[in-house]
Amino acid sequence: MSTRTLPEPLAFAGMALLMLLSDVIALLLVSPVQNAGILAFDNPDTLWNIIVFLFVMLVVTAILLILIKYKAQKIISLILALCIAAVIFYIALSLLGPILPVITAYLISALVGIGMIVLLWVYPEWYIINIVGIITSAGCAVIFGVSLSPLPVIVLLILLIIYDFISVNHTKHMLTLADGVMKQKIPIMFLIPKTRHYSYRKTGMDITADKSERSAYMIGMGDMIMPGILAISAQVFVSGMTIFGISLPAIGTIVGSVIGLILLSIPMRSGKAQAGLPLINSCAIIGFLLCCLISGSWDWVAIGF
Repeated sequence: MSTRTLPEPLAFAGMALLMLLSDVIALLLVSPVQNAGILAFDNPDTLWNIIVFLFVMLVVTAILLILIKYKAQKIISLILALCIAAVIFYIALSLLGPILPVITAYLISALVGIGMIVLLWVYPEWYIINIVGIITSAGCAVIFGVSLSPLPVIVLLILLIIYDFISVNHTKHMLTLADGVMKQKIPIMFLIPKTRHYSYRKTGMDITADKSERSAYMIGMGDMIMPGILAISAQVFVSGMTIFGISLPAIGTIVGSVIGLILLSIPMRSGKAQAGLPLINSCAIIGFLLCCLISGSWDWVAIGF
């Protein structure tokens, strides 16, 4: 059995590929989701949406931390399963709704969402986790991206930069949350194996272990979703130059987030847990603004206010 360790540059290239796949799928889902009328918020321009978003996120985080403290693994798994299944259900519905009778579309979409969760429960291998993670990340990015115009998204990303830095480096409750979630059969991380025969199903993943003892590289699903929301928002709400039908600011956001992920690989080599959003979100915002400058697309500023 091979125990050869995957070189770190290849591992980070794999993470970048996962991010690109998530963004591309999200872009392809924009029209179906819009046509289906699937929205997280009715008014995309108000900053109150961000307050609601952060409030719900903090409440859910607090609930999960309490459940982790009291070792309520089954309840944690159920909450995560419902969230993931709901996202997959709405994405499947947006694709099936136009081509199938309403009841049939709802039924099949529900079965797809439930089926994905059952697959994770029965066979939680790293590649199954990544496939479901890509679908879920793309789904979250497109649902929130079509529901929020760029200005609120940028405010959200900046606030999450601060929150992620504090929660990872100071309060460290995000590490507790990530470690607790990774022990379930429905983790919310992407995994890149270090060795050819790595199996999450057999060995799991301990983020508190020493770097040399970890069996896979990992990155949080949120690090993929948040810059993806800005990319989709740019695609939907920013007018101006496009390349192959994709808004230039959307492309800038995607390129910026990938650059941020690559830059993140430098401190990640230490083996110490890193806050991903400060670098990834910052580079995504810079990429968005630079491409707005190039294309002269500033109408979103007026819309945001």
